[in-house]
Amino acid sequence: MYYKVGTIVNTHGIRGELKVVTTTDFPDQRFKKGSQLAVFKKESDQKPKQTITIASSRQHKGFMLITLEGVADINEVLPLKGTTLKVSDDNLSDSDLDDGQYYYHQIIGLAVVTEDGEHLGEIKEILAPGANDVWVVARPEKDDLLLPVIDQVVKRVELDKNQVVVELMEGLE
Repeated sequence: MYYKVGTIVNTHGIRGELKVVTTTDFPDQRFKKGSQLAVFKKESDQKPKQTITIASSRQHKGFMLITLEGVADINEVLPLKGTTLKVSDDNLSDSDLDDGQYYYHQIIGLAVVTEDGEHLGEIKEILAPGANDVWVVARPEKDDLLLPVIDQVVKRVELDKNQVVVELMEGLE
């Protein structure tokens, strides 16, 4: 299984640097020297086009600029423009996470229940608008519920039971 970590949006300079919009909470880990990433022509593709190895990376004006091992010319990287970069689940490590932190793919799809056992729906998406994430909960025959990921609302994440236990604050429902 592969998880998206960024999109190559353009080249930078003439020495083969690539401009990447990152979609990971761990850009320094995912784009560090020696990291291997799978390149997908389209995000929905199941099979990678190729695997690349990062030679160097740096932050620049809201983007991650990366160079690839064995590449020193813009002409070699032009075909990568517009591709999606993903990390294999073999390269994910729970040691990257602090207690109470989870990868998005661990949260999406979990059932959401109240402390009283009432089933509210299933997490279908995670938004990151600012200070805290917001889980989008698909509810049967109702509008989506937006749950702020704060201690007052999210009481427990129970991966072993495929559920999240929440306490709805006034005005959330």
